[in-house]
Amino acid sequence: MAYELHYWPGIQGRGEFVRLALEAAGAPYTDVARGAEDAGQGTAAMLRCLHDATQPHPPFAPPFLKDGSLLIGQTAVILHYLAPQLKLVARSEQARLWTQQIQLTIADLVSEAHDTHHPVGAGLYYEDQKPEALRRAREFCSARLPKYLQWFESIVVRNPAGPRHLVGGKLSYAELSLFQLVEGLRYAFPKAAARALAGTPGVVRLHDRVAELPRVAAYLRSERRLPFNEQGIFRRYPELDVL
Repeated sequence: MAYELHYWPGIQGRGEFVRLALEAAGAPYTDVARGAEDAGQGTAAMLRCLHDATQPHPPFAPPFLKDGSLLIGQTAVILHYLAPQLKLVARSEQARLWTQQIQLTIADLVSEAHDTHHPVGAGLYYEDQKPEALRRAREFCSARLPKYLQWFESIVVRNPAGPRHLVGGKLSYAELSLFQLVEGLRYAFPKAAARALAGTPGVVRLHDRVAELPRVAAYLRSERRLPFNEQGIFRRYPELDVL
C-alpha cells in the first residue's frame, strides 16, 4: 500500500523533506493534494482529512502522512516513523536519537529562515513587515546562518565512521534534509549562503553526494520536484540577502 503524503500542492515547503526521503528510498506514495479531485484527491481531500472531527489524533497542519490507520503530523516525526521502514536510519537507539536530533536542528534553522520574511506574524504579508524583516535578516545572515552551518560541519567531521555521512556509514534521512536545507538557503540567500558555505566544505561535499544519488538525481530532474517560489519557506527577496 502506498503512503499518503498530505501537503500544499504549489510549494516545496516542509513537505519536501518527506518527499526526498520517500523518493530516495524508492517508496510508493501518493502526493494527495497534487492529485485530481475527480480521483478523490486534491487540496479538498487533504483539508477533509486535516479537519476530520472524528480523528482522535489530528495533525495541526500539513505536512502529515497517512499509513493505513496511522495519521502522523510534524516533519521530524514523520521522518522518524518512516526511516526504519525506508532503511534511512541505523538500528541502534543512540543512532536513531542522534539522527532525530540533527533533524530537529535542521527544523530550527528552517524556521529561522522563514522568520526572516515573516518576523512579526505569519498571517501578515511580507510587505506589512519589511523593516522588521530586514532587521531579522541581518542577524540571520551575519550570525545565525553561519553558526548553524558550522555546527553541521563539525558533526560531519566528527562522525566516527568518516565524513561521507552524517550518522554512521550509510545514508540517513538527516542527510537528505541537510541537502534540502542547503538548496533552500542557496535559493533564498545566495550571497550569504555562499559566504557561510565557503567555510563548511564537508557540508558542501555531503550535499553534492546526495544530489548524485541515482533516485535523488532522477527526482530532481522530474516534474515531481516543484521549483522554489515566493510562497514557500525559502523565499528570495534580494534586499534580505544582506552581508
